[in-house]
Amino acid sequence: MNLYSVNTGYFKLDGGAMYGVVPKSIWQKLNPADDNNMCSWALRSLLIEDGKRLILIDNGMGDKQDAKFFGHYYMHGDDTLERSLANHGFHADDITDVILTHLHFDHCGGSILRQGDKLIPAFKNAVYWSNERHWNWAVHPNEREKASFLKENILPIQESGQLQFVPVADSHDGKLGMSPLTENVSVRFVHGHTDAMMLPQFSHKGRTFVYTADLLPSVGHIPLPYVMAYDMFPLTTLQEKRSFLTEAAENNYVLFFEHDPVNECCTLKQTERGIRHNELFPLSAF
Repeated sequence: MNLYSVNTGYFKLDGGAMYGVVPKSIWQKLNPADDNNMCSWALRSLLIEDGKRLILIDNGMGDKQDAKFFGHYYMHGDDTLERSLANHGFHADDITDVILTHLHFDHCGGSILRQGDKLIPAFKNAVYWSNERHWNWAVHPNEREKASFLKENILPIQESGQLQFVPVADSHDGKLGMSPLTENVSVRFVHGHTDAMMLPQFSHKGRTFVYTADLLPSVGHIPLPYVMAYDMFPLTTLQEKRSFLTEAAENNYVLFFEHDPVNECCTLKQTERGIRHNELFPLSAF
């Protein structure tokens, strides 16, 4: 197995929304905001080369929305999905599996391309993996979350015939539910940020890796109260974080961050103030 960090660009979101009830006087030290209170965040995917399978986890915002849409998010940097794949010697047509942690536009926008008047899959040879519970949640969205679920990112996946669902596993004894996806990759299920978000997990070189998606967008979100205002069910997120962080710290898991603008990976340690990051390192360290 080989692992590749695939950066698809950077964007900006309101710092207060990203850190929830934590005051700016504290979170400003973690990710300094600009004059509009906006902080820079990564759109970082993970590519897993596993035998004949080439598995991409999430794919950023894509580029098919109009200038007005992107004007809200201040896209910046030189990275794109296509360029980052090429830097590792791959092309979109090489991808065999696309795991969509959830269907918010900043995680699945690169799934679909606009070709003239048509919307077509960006990965024509891939299976797109979601789960039925989250899919139904996304295509029949609540008013609060509706702006994050863009039909042009979602419906063409199903129309292409390339969509498959992972069975949702319930939590037991305080531990997050987990379902196998491929021979070597499983997905955990969490429900605080949005219903039935998937966290891919796998073993590599004797270590357990977890792609933390929006359960832990960055290293700065490890302390329990640091829960995004974007989360649909913040108290559920709090419980899920406590359970997952305890397990991850006890077993020395490697966490891979999708949105941290600086740090790709970390391990955890128990401190007097609770669980905090231990080592910080790039994925290339492995």
